[in-house]
Amino acid sequence: MSILSIATSGLSAASLRVNVAASNIANINTTGPLPVSGGSSTSASSGIAPTYPAAYVPLRVNQVSQSSGSAPGGTIATVSAVSPSYTAQSDPSAPFANQDGLVAAPNVDLASEFVELATAKYSFIANAKVIQAYAETEDTLLDIKT
Repeated sequence: MSILSIATSGLSAASLRVNVAASNIANINTTGPLPVSGGSSTSASSGIAPTYPAAYVPLRVNQVSQSSGSAPGGTIATVSAVSPSYTAQSDPSAPFANQDGLVAAPNVDLASEFVELATAKYSFIANAKVIQAYAETEDTLLDIKT
């Protein structure tokens, strides 16, 4: 795998980290009804009850070294759901709160999300510098005069 391929895989992973962290931060207050044991959302006991969307399911990036193939190198980043995806939070004023006044809130740790953003920033900068150094070195080699 070439230097450029390795660095661009790092840029791609950093970009994915930013997107996932931004989505988690933007949806930190997107609550929903607490799921019941069957996996469906709780509803009122009346025959026709309004349905409410589920709470936002936070995501995380799993990044591993690309070690397969004839020329290993670089990184692979995939997205998966955080488990458990929600925590019970008190919000008795919500129309979908259960009898105890609880709703499902996304299991997002704001401090961890800001750490993810900082990590992605510095990873992106480092990989961009690798590409810049490679380009400068290549230009220098092409400018050699005899």
